Amino acid sequence: MSVAVTRAFIASALCVAQTGFADTLLPAVTVTGTREQTLLSETPSSVGVIDRSAIDFTRPSHPQQLLGQIPGVAIAVTNGEGHTTAIRQGFTTGPMYLFLEDGIPVRATGNFNHNALYELNLPSAGGVEVVRGIGSALYGSDAIGGLVNVLSRTPRETAGADISVEGGSFGWGRVLGGIDSGRRGSNALRADLNLTHTDGWRDSTAYDRQSVNLRWDHEYDSRTLVKTIFGGTHIDQQTGANSALPLDLYLNNPTVNLRSAAYRKVDALRLSSAIEKDLGQGMQLSFTPYFRDNRMDLNGSYNFPTNARIENTQVQSYGLMTKFRQNFDDKMRTRLIAGLDLDYSPSQRQEDKLTLLTDTVAGQTRYHGYTLGARIYDYQVTYKSAAPYLHLELSPTDVLRLTAGLRYDYANMSMQNNLGQNATVNSFYQLADTSVNFSRLSPKLGLTWAVSESSHAFASYNQGFRTPSENQLFRSGATALTAAAAAAALRPILAEQFEIGMRGEVQRWSYELVAYHLKKQDDLLAQRDSSGVAVQTNNGSTEHQGVELGLGTEIAPKLRLDLAASYAKHRYRQWTTSTADYSGNEIENSPRLLANLRLTWRPVKGTQAQLEWVELGSYYLEATNLQGKYDGHRLFNARISTQLDQHWSCFARLTNLTDERYADSASYSSSMAMYSPGLPRAVYLGVQRTW
Repeated sequence: MSVAVTRAFIASALCVAQTGFADTLLPAVTVTGTREQTLLSETPSSVGVIDRSAIDFTRPSHPQQLLGQIPGVAIAVTNGEGHTTAIRQGFTTGPMYLFLEDGIPVRATGNFNHNALYELNLPSAGGVEVVRGIGSALYGSDAIGGLVNVLSRTPRETAGADISVEGGSFGWGRVLGGIDSGRRGSNALRADLNLTHTDGWRDSTAYDRQSVNLRWDHEYDSRTLVKTIFGGTHIDQQTGANSALPLDLYLNNPTVNLRSAAYRKVDALRLSSAIEKDLGQGMQLSFTPYFRDNRMDLNGSYNFPTNARIENTQVQSYGLMTKFRQNFDDKMRTRLIAGLDLDYSPSQRQEDKLTLLTDTVAGQTRYHGYTLGARIYDYQVTYKSAAPYLHLELSPTDVLRLTAGLRYDYANMSMQNNLGQNATVNSFYQLADTSVNFSRLSPKLGLTWAVSESSHAFASYNQGFRTPSENQLFRSGATALTAAAAAAALRPILAEQFEIGMRGEVQRWSYELVAYHLKKQDDLLAQRDSSGVAVQTNNGSTEHQGVELGLGTEIAPKLRLDLAASYAKHRYRQWTTSTADYSGNEIENSPRLLANLRLTWRPVKGTQAQLEWVELGSYYLEATNLQGKYDGHRLFNARISTQLDQHWSCFARLTNLTDERYADSASYSSSMAMYSPGLPRAVYLGVQRTW
């Protein structure tokens, strides 16, 4: 496919793949599921696509406000733009998801950050694709619950610029700006800027970010396209995570922050250059070298009061993704994709113990300061991996499309301890320099069947895995050799998924209905050895099954209805710890029901208004299922934008219209229910100028 045709194909696809007033569902193109442009109707997986127009209208101040428009996807707020994710899992901070930028993981395996979406400039993105469920056969470790791929914004053919300025409740302010060079010979450039500040609605919850993104498209010749992207983000955030409150404070004094000493400072930098060469006769070769630098200075509130510490981490990555694609000119439209991913990521971790300064508020301990203590961890880890993969597609009949994939991952993590070897240092046992290896073969099988011209069925089977993270392996928090050695011997968590679905159009209704069954085994849980020391083991298994529904139609002229909903059950299959047996219980923080309903009205050209209803179902507070539930919540949001003239537009957003008291998260801790209060009613107003 020539460069010109490729560009036109992408542009036409993005015009169709909208979450709002899309004319049809089936022609939408996805690039995440196969790393190649593929019709959604021929993709045997659950893919949600959000395009630039939907991002521009939603103007998310948090990933929750955008990604929740996809069936089966929920994002919870921790603080600022921090988040936990629930895609075919309960809300978790564990490495169950792979966050990508233009198909490149934003972090190295073993250095997962559940907040990684705040390292990406989501309001300025060109689109977002979410693959729900296992994606390990093409992407490797961590892709169990799903993949979130944030797409860069394509430079325009003509020169131009845009800037928006907005302000709102609780000291909110944001400037988003972008500039296009226009096509100049063989080059086109796009630059985007994001400057955000909020005072926070609770005590000591201010948040600042500065992000810059650059994309340079260069046509080396008629058959060679080079896409270079740069992304850089700095974040300075008070409170390392949301401060939970007992019920009385949650209801009557929710602005109180019991853990104001916490903070999070983040610097993330990414640079990549994708070189695509059209070899003719259906062949294409691509090379994508990349560099990443992730740094974080963290005083996490979740470490209070049992293990308070300052964590300084840094990881750099040098990688190369290679891919060869061959489209065969035969009756079966055979396509073969072969690739090799290489990654070299040296990292380091330093931790210093804290003594916390406290007082009391309404009988509750408040942590308002600290003094720095001894260093408790100081080590480097070098991660090296090589992963070849194959992907095959063919159509034995006009209505049947078959896919198969296989990936082999080999990885090594080598740790160098700077504090000592096989000894207790500052209360924590330090292992000697050590090295661990992981390998895994991940297959996938899938099919799509054209039931009619407008409806398609699909089914798939996938296996997935995730390797233990570097801190699970080498930062066990153990005080004895047995526990530290057991942590370093952990194996990957394994998963498998069966999925079946239908999507298409029926009498102007676009729809997608999916059912899935996902199992994990060799999950990590704590046991006690013969001496009574708690050790991490691969002895847990869980089960996740549910249905996901997406619907959309124009119910009246200029009025559209869209629904994204899911119902799922997440339970422990085998989960026996050193103190209890939770087998058969539902997993805590795992709502069964997720729903997002949007009514969008376009009275005249250039004006759009939307009312949104967000439903999150109840869930258990802890693993015994005996200490009650969080009741869930229902929230209403509204958005409006209007074009004033050729260059000016204005917009407004109102979140939590009814000023509902709800919890971003809830749990059971210290023999009581604890709730992290969510944002009350908030108003945001802004203007935009384009050239």
